[in-house]
Amino acid sequence: MQSNSCMSGFGRVDKMHSSKDERIVSFQSRLPISLQKAMNGFIEKHPNWDQYRIIKAALAGFLVQNNVNSRSITRLYIDNMFGANSVISK
Repeated sequence: MQSNSCMSGFGRVDKMHSSKDERIVSFQSRLPISLQKAMNGFIEKHPNWDQYRIIKAALAGFLVQNNVNSRSITRLYIDNMFGANSVISK
């Protein structure tokens, strides 16, 4: 039986990904192959994005769209989606 998902690991994070305002959360999640391929394709085309930034943007977007009222989460979402470095293509 062939699985249609793969493990995406978010285990090890370099020190440069953390700051005083951030806490590191590590997790593993089964992703559908189509989602994994789409994420990898996006990262290849947009070198200023990585899997960590995509997950942060997606989580912030989910929370904003589901009425979590937090100025810092809204700011993170807006900066990721519409900031100067939001989408730069190769």
